[in-house]
Amino acid sequence: MANITRVDPFKISNLDPFEDVFRGFFRPVRLESAPDIQIKIDVKEDDKNYTVHADLPGVKKDDIQVIINGNQVSISAEAKQEKEVKEGEKVLRSERYYGKTERSFTLENEINDVEAKAKYTDGVLELILPKKIIQATKKLTIN
Repeated sequence: MANITRVDPFKISNLDPFEDVFRGFFRPVRLESAPDIQIKIDVKEDDKNYTVHADLPGVKKDDIQVIINGNQVSISAEAKQEKEVKEGEKVLRSERYYGKTERSFTLENEINDVEAKAKYTDGVLELILPKKIIQATKKLTIN
């Protein structure tokens, strides 16, 4: 009985008689770049405040910046590489992230930036963002 071979007429490699000879001989080179690190956040809301928890592992407190503009909150952080290579030692692989990352998000209500608080403990930034009290509109009487 004859063997049946499936041929894809649109695949160029089927036309190459040496395809099987060189299969696996050349390995593609994969260059790894620095990962895109994103600040992971949890946002909770109650009647008076928003509470934000942001994961910032490996970042020092002085390298974190929080900007509040109305109802928009921006968090930026920079993780710095501390070079400590001993004599006769070489780095074979480094998977830790070094660089700057930024995250912005918009909340439903404006934030009272005067009373906002921030605390950084064990790689987690906690923001307490009080909602700005909006005065009810007042109708003026025209005399």
